Amino acid sequence: MSVKLEVFTSKSCPYCPMAVSAAEEVVKELGDQVDYEHLDVDENIDKVREYQIMSIPTVVVDGEVAFIGAPTPEELSKKIRKTLLRKH
Repeated sequence: MSVKLEVFTSKSCPYCPMAVSAAEEVVKELGDQVDYEHLDVDENIDKVREYQIMSIPTVVVDGEVAFIGAPTPEELSKKIRKTLLRKH
């Protein structure tokens, strides 16, 4: 059982690297329990519309916008762990 983690960023966003770093740290921590995808908003317009993304970074966990802005690794890990528990 895994959780889908999508991080939406853009090249010009000063806060996006923090969101990507948090996601990568959580992926290292939780391994194959996380299906991680880093998406550029300019290259993924359909997904941006689907999730109605207005600000970046935006972090989506299992199809639901979980964070607008960069979460800390701890916040993101907690959210993913809660989502995993709901799936069991």
